[in-house]
Formats: sequence, structure tokens, C-alpha cells
Amino acid sequence: MASDVVALGGCGLLAIQVLGPTRLWRDGTEIGLGPAGRRAVLGLLVLAAGRPVPRSRIVDALWGEHAPASATNVIQTHVKHLRRLLEPGRRAHAPSAMLPSVGAGYALRLPDGVVDLDRFHQLLDAATRAERHDDPRGVAARLADALDMWHGPPFADVPALNGHPTVRSLLDERRAALARYADVMLGLERAERILPLLREETAAHPLDEAAHARLIRAYHAGGRRAEALAAYDVARRHLADELGVGPGPDLVAAYLSVLDEAPAAPVDPPPAGTAAAPPVNQLPAEVAGFTGRTAELSTLDSWSAGGGTAVRIGIICGTAGVGKTALGVQWANRAADRFPDGRLYVDLRGYDPRRPVPAGAALGHLLESLGVPAADVPVDLDRRAARYRAETAGRRLLILLDNAAAIDQVRPLLPGTGTATLLITSRDSLGGLVALHGARRLMLDLLPEPEALALLRSLVGTRVDREPAAAAALARQCARLPLALRVAAELAAFRPSEPLSGLVRELADRQRRLRLLDPGGDVRAAVRVVFSWSYRQLPPRAARLFRCLGMHPGPTFDVDAAAALADVARDDAARNLELLARKHLVRAAGSGRYVMHDLLRAYAAELATDDDPGAALDRLFDHLLGTAAAAMDRLHPAERAHRPAVARGPAFADGDCARRWLDAQLPGLVATAAAALEHGRPRYPADLAATLYRHLEGGRYTDAEALHGYALEAARGRDDPARHGVALTNVGAVHRLLGRYELAEAHLCEAVAVLERCGDRLAAARARSNLGIVLERLGRDEDAAAHQRAALAAYRRAGDRYGEASTLVNLGNANTRPGHLDEAHEQLSRAATLFRETGAAVGEAMALSNLGNVCTNLGRHDEAAGHLAAARDVFRTAGHRYGEAIALSNLGRVHGIRGEHARAVGDLNDAIRILRSIGHRYGEASALNHLGDVLTATGHTADAVARYAAALSIATATGDRDEQERAHAGIARARRAPAGGVR
Repeated sequence: MASDVVALGGCGLLAIQVLGPTRLWRDGTEIGLGPAGRRAVLGLLVLAAGRPVPRSRIVDALWGEHAPASATNVIQTHVKHLRRLLEPGRRAHAPSAMLPSVGAGYALRLPDGVVDLDRFHQLLDAATRAERHDDPRGVAARLADALDMWHGPPFADVPALNGHPTVRSLLDERRAALARYADVMLGLERAERILPLLREETAAHPLDEAAHARLIRAYHAGGRRAEALAAYDVARRHLADELGVGPGPDLVAAYLSVLDEAPAAPVDPPPAGTAAAPPVNQLPAEVAGFTGRTAELSTLDSWSAGGGTAVRIGIICGTAGVGKTALGVQWANRAADRFPDGRLYVDLRGYDPRRPVPAGAALGHLLESLGVPAADVPVDLDRRAARYRAETAGRRLLILLDNAAAIDQVRPLLPGTGTATLLITSRDSLGGLVALHGARRLMLDLLPEPEALALLRSLVGTRVDREPAAAAALARQCARLPLALRVAAELAAFRPSEPLSGLVRELADRQRRLRLLDPGGDVRAAVRVVFSWSYRQLPPRAARLFRCLGMHPGPTFDVDAAAALADVARDDAARNLELLARKHLVRAAGSGRYVMHDLLRAYAAELATDDDPGAALDRLFDHLLGTAAAAMDRLHPAERAHRPAVARGPAFADGDCARRWLDAQLPGLVATAAAALEHGRPRYPADLAATLYRHLEGGRYTDAEALHGYALEAARGRDDPARHGVALTNVGAVHRLLGRYELAEAHLCEAVAVLERCGDRLAAARARSNLGIVLERLGRDEDAAAHQRAALAAYRRAGDRYGEASTLVNLGNANTRPGHLDEAHEQLSRAATLFRETGAAVGEAMALSNLGNVCTNLGRHDEAAGHLAAARDVFRTAGHRYGEAIALSNLGRVHGIRGEHARAVGDLNDAIRILRSIGHRYGEASALNHLGDVLTATGHTADAVARYAAALSIATATGDRDEQERAHAGIARARRAPAGGVR
């Protein structure tokens, strides 16, 4: 202790140890502290860190409720002896400087460094300072010294302090310091130095997964692979025996790193000679007749030509209608070869007064565009942004963010360092991006007059040259804005016999009237004048349709939606939409759909105040809900009674037409659900989500999450418990499909409670059946079976054969394990029969797919292959990608057992691709384990371990016990199997 003592004037050199047995030294000689009670008093005073400790608290700590009458005298005696030990030179009756009386108690006042606990905290602070200075060796040295201060548990010889809260927190501090030290030493590649500490830590805390993970990494870093694998087996066994759980993500990640296999390659690469998929290009079509902007295009060229790895951020800013988007798209297309990894596009709708696109939603769209499965898109905004930065790193991408409103909408969408280029269009200058992120800004001004005239000439022809003065006046009246020029040019082209000068005079009159009302000279005022000029020329029916379109909440619309908004016949709407498109008041977006510029949308909405917007939206909502119901009736007729009772639209000719309509409309349907919430129409999102449930379940999980979320928001807090419970069930089902089992369980438990309180037994049965699936995935088989049996009884009492069949599928699935296979076969066979009798082809295919799995386990492989092939074909025809993938996965397993290894690998890789693309985590883990089995059988053991490792990683993240156990068993089997063979 000589190096740890502190000079105290006339009192000599003093040191106190509490991190271990309680000890005192003066001048290098240990001084006995006396009985345990005295050491306890000293310990309480040390823990108070200079603050007064009342005698009553000391009494409670030493004796609790059994304090003797002499307790106060005993404490005073202990304090008197401690004062003599601490201050041997103090005169009798002189006040104590180190242990003074304070009120009805005492305080310990020692200089810094006397108590080892103080020095421990000082060393932790020093380590933190070294960390801030990026000095890992300094961090390691300070933490090593801090840990050396410990000689056992704090106050190891004072039983009265064992359970003291501060003592427990000190133990936590030491464990945290040890974890920091281990991480730093691993980073410095000095793993051998920390192995004794980590072995001691895991022995003392056998259920601490983080400590076991560090021990595994340390063994691995030291080249002791066998010991690392053994340490994982020990930790896994402890968790199973003591808690009944499997290893968590950190422990599994450490284990996978030891296997020296990459779990991120679950699918075989395409065969040699297969053409690579072209890079994604989401850019909208170029504006026809784009003219001028030569200098601006050159500026954009120069921005992207620089070297280095910094992300290039460009901002095209300017007033509304000046052509920012047109310029960005034009440049992006001509510079396509600079972005071999793709060109992404998001319209942020920053100036939409109703619902700009939130940064989180934009990130979700971008991540999916970059190939991230829906299940892997984080829920939290910060984590979503971090994943986006990781996905864009090192990729030569162009990301065009159109119509950004403010920096807060854009900042989360900035890629990390790398080779990506971000191009933003905005009416705002976004100065924060320039100042803080080095963005370059291009202020897009009005078109120069020669370019404005060139644009007019490209649109109306030689009349511009015949009337140059009138053409120049018309360009000025349109404020030389491309959007206004296009609208005016269309009107001029529509009146070919009228001189341009006549149009100029007519427009001048309207501008004069507008200036009297708005003398500010805003160029957007000129655009409104041009719009109004063109609008006045519309026939009444077209004008009314234009006004109504301003109310449409979706990004695009079709003829039927327009007809519903305006309450006109479809042919009438189609004719007037064509007229509006010719006049550049709407724009065709392909596949019979149209889009409106946000300025035109705002202008149309201004005009629509007398058209009863509420009634128009109600007509639109009714049309979309009725058409969606008709599409679902065509695709899933047997489930009609389980969907909301709404007025159906006209029947679809066939399933393909119904499916195409649903897929084309889905973004607009989600947008209308949000709009219905804002306009106080909660039943629409609730009924729409319930209507579309089966379609969304087939693999459209991102839209499902949004739409069911709106339905839940609409139902929650309103006096409609039935819709509330159904929305909770649907949200829980989506979380289940995405492998978020804890969230799924929470929503489904609440759904059961809500629906049973309101007496909706069938809806409660559906919630219970979904909850049973989740609990079975989590390894809680008895609870899962109880919920499924309760659901089955409810459906049978009600005579609901479809619901009975659905629950039998879930029960059969849960019973697909040794000892229950015959029961599972009976349940699934009955389910298939019920589905067939009720005309539910997709339900029958689901039953057959699971029945094929049971037949495989029973050794009836030909029967299994027949069921699975039939299920695959039905799912494929119905566009049910999730079902198709599960059937392919099970079929691949059968092929592998039969020795048809090439067919097995092909089916399983196809299944994995589909499951990854739609984000179905459980199915992906199961298919990966099947593929590992096939690869092990063919001697490709390293490839097999990689697939098992990927399955284990997924199953650990979702909490799926069955697939975790399969992966562990597969890894062990593959490591024992001889390598070699030909697949």
C-alpha cells in the first residue's frame, strides 16, 4: 500500500481500503480497525462520500428492527475509536476534523485519494478522458489500474453492508469497468491479458450473456477456437437449464464469428452467364420539350466530377414552377453512367399542406429500393437512418429528393461518407445543409427571355417568330416560369387562329385585377393568373373535375377515382381528363393513371371550396373501399363473410384484373386512409385495412404495417371496440409475419381482451389463433395450444367452417413434431377439406403446404411432394408470394431427402429470395436450415454452416426457439461431417 498512502500533515501517511476487506494503513503499517460493528460504521461513512450520516441510519444498518437500548452508546464508542485511529495526534476534547459530528450524526471528511474507492472513480474518469482523446492504450492503462484496486467484494468482512444499495451499485460499476477494459484490449489485440478476468467473471455470473460473449471473442482472438466454441456451449447450457431460453443476439454473434463463416450470404449467386439485374432507376419521365438551362446543367456536371470520398450534396432551389424537378431529372438522366449502382427518387411533397412525406417514411422507401427486406428496416428513425447510411456507403448512387420543405425533413436522408450523390430540389435555400454539410446550392432563376421564347417556340411553333413582340410579352406575363409557359402555350395552341397578341391583352387584364389585390409582386401570383386564364377556358364539366382533383389525397389517380370525386360517369371523366392533360393541368403517369403538379393541386383545391369537399371525399372513399372489396371477392371469395359489410363496386372480370388494380392502387389507398383520419372519417381506414388483410398478408408488409397502423389509430379511443380489436389483431399479425414476436404478443393479447369484453367471440377467436402462432414460435407450446383450442371451439360453436379450417391449420402446424404427427396429419387434412368445400383455394393451399411438411416427417415423401406441388401452383397463380415461398421451401426439403439435391437447392434458393424480399423472417430461417441440411448431405459443409449460421442469426433476433435449435444441431452435424462431394 506504500504507493497508495496520502500525507496528512502531522497524522502521517494514511490509506483506507474498502474494495475488498476493510483495512487501514498509516505510514505503511496496517492498523487494526477492531470489531465488525466498527468497520460497518466506517463503511457507512465512506459510502456517504462526505455527506452526514444520521445515527438512526447507522442503527438501522447494524441492527434493523432489533436495536438494543444501548445502540446509541455503542455507535458513539465506535466513532470515538475511529477518531483515535484517524487522528492519533488530536488533543483530547478538540473537535475532530476528519470525523466531525454533524447534527444528529457524523460525516467522514478525508482528503482525495485516501480511500481506494475514490481513487477507483478517479481512474474511471481518467479513462473516459483518454477515450475522448482517442487514446485506447491510455484507456486500457487507466482501467487496468482501476480494476487492480479491487481485492474482493466491497466491505467483504462487513456482513451488515452486503445488501447495501450503494455496495450493489459498486459491483455493477466494476463489472462495467471490466467490460470496457475487455473491449479495449480486444481492440488492441491483447486478448490473452483479459482471459483470466473474463473466466472469473463468467464463473461468477453464469447467466451474463455479454460476459460470455466477451470470453468467446477473447478465446477466438487468441487463436483458441475450440475453447471459444466450448465456452459458447457452456453459456447456452446455463441459459437453457436456468432460464429456459436460448442465447441472445450478442452471444450468438460472438459464436458466429468463431465459425469463420459469413451468415450474410443465404442465397447462392446466380449461375455463370446469368445477366445481372439492371441498377434501379426510379426517376420520373423527362419533361417533353426541355429547353435551355445549359449553364445550370454544366454546373451540376462540375459538382459530380470532383474526386474524393465525401458525399456530394447539391441543392436546386427556386420559386414554385421554375423547373427545379425538370432540371434535376434532365441532368440525372444524362449523367446516368456516373451512377452505376442506381438512381433513386423520392417526392417528399414538402409543400403539400395535408401530409408531407415524413423522413422515416422516406427512409423506409429508400431502404427497400436498396434491397433491404421490409423486416430488416428498423422501426426507430435513428436506427433507420443508420441502416440507410450503411447501405449507401461505397455505392455510386444518385438520390434525388424532390420538393423538400426544410432541413429537418432532409437531414436524416443524408448518406454516410462514400460515393453517393444527393440532389435536392426545394423552394427553401436550405442554408443549414450548406453551412454544416458542405452542400452546394444552385439558385434556379426565371428562364432568360431567349430560353423562354425557345420553350414557347417548341410548344406553339412559328407563331412565336411571326409575332416576336407578343411572344416576348407572353413570356413576361408568365413570369418566364416553365410551368406557366407550358400552360399558356397549350391555350395558344388550342386557339390557332387567334393572334398571340389577343391572348396577351386578355391575360394583361386579369393580371391588372390581381395586382390590385396582391401588390407584392410574387412570381407565384403570375402562375395563378396563368392557371386562372387557362381554367376559365375549360368547359364547365372539365372545370368542375379539375377542382375536385385538388381534393385527391393520393400521389396519383385513375379515371374511376376522378369520376367518383366529381360524381360523373366514367366516360365523362375520361374525356375531361384527356382535355386537362392536353392543357397541362394534369399529366399522364402511365398505366391509365394521372398526376398533378403541387401548384396546380393547391390552385384546384382553392377553387373547390364551393364544391362540398366532404361529400367529394366521401364518394372517393366509398368508391375505393367498394372496389377493393370487389377485388378481394374475386381473389378470395370464401372469406367474404369475414370482411366488413360494405357496398361492393362492379365485379372484376378475373383474378388478374383484380390483383393488378390492388397493386396499382395500394400507395393511393394508404394515402387515402391517412387523409380519412385527418378529415374525421375513422371507419374508412378501419374497414379498408380489414378488407385488404389477405392481400397484404401475401407479402406486402410495408403497406400492411402503414394501413393497419392507420386503422388502429382510427379505432383507438373511439366508442367502437369491435373495430379497435380487429385493428389490434391485424397489427399484431403483421408484427408476427415480420418476426417481431414481442410486439405481436402485446397487440394480440390486447386484442383478445378488447374483443371478449365487447362480446365479439369470432373476432376474439381470430386474435387468439394468431396469438397461438406467436406463442408457439416463442416456445410456449402449452399456452399456444390453449389459445388455438379456445379459438377452434368458438368457430365450431358458431358454425364458421372457414375459421375452423384456419385454426386447424395453426394447430396442425404446432403439432408438427415427434409424437404428434398423426394428430397434425388429421387436423391439416380436415382443414384442407373444409377449405375446399368453402371454395377457399388459398386456404386449401396453405393446409396442403403444411400437410406436405407433416407427410415428409412421416416418411411419406411421394404424398408430400404431391401436396406441396399443388400448393405451390395455387399460390403462384394467386400471387401469394409468402405461400409460394413456404411451399417451395418444404418442397426443397422433400427433394433433398429423396436425394434430388439440385432440385432441392434450386427450390430452396428461390424460396429464400422471395422470403427475404417480403421480409418473412421465420420462413427465411426455416428455409436456410433446410438448405443447410441439403448442403451437409452433399459434403458442402462450409456452405452448410454458413446457411445454418444465417438461420441462427435470424431466429435469435426473432426469438424463434425451434429454428434456433435446428440451426445449432445443423452446425454441430456439419462440423462433424466429412467435407467433399459434388452437389
